[in-house]
Amino acid sequence: MELEEAKKMGLELMETSKAAYLTTIDPEGFPITRAIFNLKNKEQFPEFSRFFQKQSDEFLIFISTNTSSSKTVHIKKNPAICVYYCDTEDFKGFMLGGLADIITDLEIKKEIWLDWWNKYYLKGVEDPDYSLIRLHPTHARFYYKLNQLNFELGQSK
Repeated sequence: MELEEAKKMGLELMETSKAAYLTTIDPEGFPITRAIFNLKNKEQFPEFSRFFQKQSDEFLIFISTNTSSSKTVHIKKNPAICVYYCDTEDFKGFMLGGLADIITDLEIKKEIWLDWWNKYYLKGVEDPDYSLIRLHPTHARFYYKLNQLNFELGQSK
């Protein structure tokens, strides 16, 4: 499998995977994985397509979460994370990893906001319990049909 083909197929998975899977490291050093909204899924979240198109890093990932969640607690202690996208019917997977940061910038939060999220963040977009996790991945692994390709994506921002 060629690198450019793997990148293209990985980007397609990012735009079509129904969910994404986030892995963080808990305070005892164990990995914790959970399903999260895939904000890059063009069908589920078309509102964010323009935002992601404007970004210079095509592999950039944002994750909405509660500031009080275990995800943010883990990342503050150890920012190493990975996010996994997959097509379970075709047994295709794309893992992106690197060092995450927690975004509390209100302007970015406004760009990645949907009104129905009020059920998670009762005070709306300005709720102090609303945060975003950002990952500029530095490495990736693409898997398809018994082929695996590991590759670097550059420096973390």
